[in-house]
Amino acid sequence: MRHWPLFDLSVTTPRLELRYPSLADLDELAERAAEGVHETGTMPFLVPWTDAEPEERARSTVQYHFRQWAEFGPARWSVDFVAVLAGQVVGTQGVSAADFPVLREVKSGSWVGQRFQGRGLGTEMRAAMLHLAFAGLGAEYATTEAFEDNPASLAVTEKSGYRDDGVTRHVRRGEVAVTRRFRLARTNWTPMEGVRIHGLEACLPLFGLEKLQRAE
Repeated sequence: MRHWPLFDLSVTTPRLELRYPSLADLDELAERAAEGVHETGTMPFLVPWTDAEPEERARSTVQYHFRQWAEFGPARWSVDFVAVLAGQVVGTQGVSAADFPVLREVKSGSWVGQRFQGRGLGTEMRAAMLHLAFAGLGAEYATTEAFEDNPASLAVTEKSGYRDDGVTRHVRRGEVAVTRRFRLARTNWTPMEGVRIHGLEACLPLFGLEKLQRAE
């Protein structure tokens, strides 16, 4: 699409394609949300959207992406990819920023459909996101956070090389819950081999950037 080149943006890894979703991709991602994202009784998200019934989880997934599309701009943006394995949407990987042209800092979030978990896909998705942020967009820092009782997310963060950056107290389901914050500097980042960025150059004005960083 000439006036929205993000639809041609993708990042590929040895196993996965992270791509800006089409409507069909969002429909399939909504199915993953309806099927389930985590064990009953746990809540890895600050906003407990997965407490809803399957049909509502599916609908809210699509609506979330529509909101991100509508609000995208250089001052504040979020790119929420679908992660595709062997032609099947398995989850989503997001990267977001505020005042990126000045701060050069991004934040990430992701989830994988429950039946696709335990295969190392979350780690590979994070590696792709970091490659886009550091090698493509020229970020200086990447941040993330996860609840203390979310060992899977914490393990992905540890494998990716982040350093501790403090804690934050939240109200989750009416009770205090603590997230651990993490930060990764570009100078401490180790790229995964075989990651490639596609279609970024035409998107740069949407990010408020003028030139392409070295993406390989």
